[in-house]
Amino acid sequence: MTLGFRGSRSELYVFAEGGEHSLARKAPTSDDVERAVAAKPKLIVRRAKTDDVPQIVELGRRVYAPDPSLTARMVKGQINNFPEGQFVAEYDGRIVGHCATFIISADVGLKPHTWREITGNGYASRHDADGDYLYGMEISVDPEFRRLRIGRRLYAARQNLCEEWRLKGIIFGGRMPGYGRRRRQYPDPHDYVEAVRNREIRDTTIGFQIANGFEVIGVLEDYDPEDVQSAGYATHMVWRNPRYPDEPEGKGQSDRLAPSETVRVATVQLQMRGLIDREEFKKQIEYFVDVAADYRADFVVFPENVTLQLLSLEPKPLQPKEGVERIADYTDWFLEFMSAFAVSYNVNIIGGTHPIVDSDGEIRNVCYVFLRDGSVHQRDKIHPTPSESYWWNIRGGNRAEVINSDCGPIGIMICYDSEFPEVARHLADQGAMILFVPFCTDERRAYLRVRYCCHARAIENQCYVVMSGVVGNLPNVENMDIHYAESCILTPCDFAFARDGIAADTAANTETIAFADLSISDLRAARSAGTVRNLQNRRFDLYRVAWTDGDRRRAPKRGRQEKVSGPPVTPPKP
Repeated sequence: MTLGFRGSRSELYVFAEGGEHSLARKAPTSDDVERAVAAKPKLIVRRAKTDDVPQIVELGRRVYAPDPSLTARMVKGQINNFPEGQFVAEYDGRIVGHCATFIISADVGLKPHTWREITGNGYASRHDADGDYLYGMEISVDPEFRRLRIGRRLYAARQNLCEEWRLKGIIFGGRMPGYGRRRRQYPDPHDYVEAVRNREIRDTTIGFQIANGFEVIGVLEDYDPEDVQSAGYATHMVWRNPRYPDEPEGKGQSDRLAPSETVRVATVQLQMRGLIDREEFKKQIEYFVDVAADYRADFVVFPENVTLQLLSLEPKPLQPKEGVERIADYTDWFLEFMSAFAVSYNVNIIGGTHPIVDSDGEIRNVCYVFLRDGSVHQRDKIHPTPSESYWWNIRGGNRAEVINSDCGPIGIMICYDSEFPEVARHLADQGAMILFVPFCTDERRAYLRVRYCCHARAIENQCYVVMSGVVGNLPNVENMDIHYAESCILTPCDFAFARDGIAADTAANTETIAFADLSISDLRAARSAGTVRNLQNRRFDLYRVAWTDGDRRRAPKRGRQEKVSGPPVTPPKP
């Protein structure tokens, strides 16, 4: 858009994509100019936010049709794992470009790899804050906006980030879309790349990247087997930061890491008891929320099946299935006062679990999360126990997604879910640093199954796990006879954490509350430079977690590369 005047400078015009129009038939003022600028759709490049996720996924559908594989959880994982490295191009409120990056060490990025291996299956879960290269895992541009140099702008944003963070350069695997049809002429992909570099043949994608100052250092085999146009190959590209200091900063001097962050969590070990009325239950919950707030906790966690105490109000014992259906009637009341507590006491509440009847008439065991900004989130138990399925007819949910709180992304696993490592790994891939586990176990052996598995999840995902269980008994409530718990807060096992990997513990079968301060910066340091690095050292060439949300369709498998849809935009000067 440009501003111009006609004739004797009495008319101000806006020249935009759709032509020109007159704003005024008088001498233009500064207000006229401001209105003209404000009226024009603006193209900006900014950091991606979690609110952008639906639009980014929709952009992926348009760019990668008919086989899109970018999911909402992947985008959330990218943002949670490295928020500074995710960019979008926004035109008049619509996202028309997307760029995803993370930091990797030269030892990893400069070696042969595949897209799935290097990106952690698309979640940027191999982000290494102490790495020395930026890895470009994706660039995509809306096909309807081909002439706005969006690709150029996103490349520039990457390069600026690389310079700002004092990284050595940028690495990525680039598509070779012309190689598939020229494979007979060039059986060796290296010869094809050399021919493009010598301008003997043309490949617009490789040419665009070379024009952006990238150099080809090799060819990656099987980078994306689904990319037929590239025959599965990719160019191994590097851009070297011209402003990288000759003498890099020593260890501990880098300004890249965020300042130390500490999250205080409280876990409630709650006694199940008979109630006089429902207000008694509300007061019981409020007491522990009040205590947690007095100790300035960021989170307070309640146990699984916490609301089943309300069945003690029934005049006679109900059959298990009837009882669960009756409890569902308290849902609106429970949500209202718990959300009010979270806001008024300024603490995030993991509300234990509460059974509901969903729109399909199925019973779900649900954990509600009440954030102190007033928002409420729901997470279903994915794996009902055989007992829950038999007595209460509970059905498992299908989704495991992180919740973005003011203390960072968190995950929920309900009791038995913790005994399946795929759930925790899927949440960790999305950026979860703390996993909350409300549980309900009847005796010590059942408790230890959950406890040992939770500690395994903390170690293998290098995250914190907070357990909250019930004690006591409800004699007149079917299938809630006895309980055993030792609620605790678990850590990885490394030098930065508690000696035995337990930040806080409670006495067995006693109603109480326990607190711990959890350092997020220690967790990041352990992931990038710990004695062992479970997340970094995964063998993505051998195994991966693919989530299908319970449908029977094939899980997405296509690995994306640097892709700018449509004709190449005008490249910047190297």
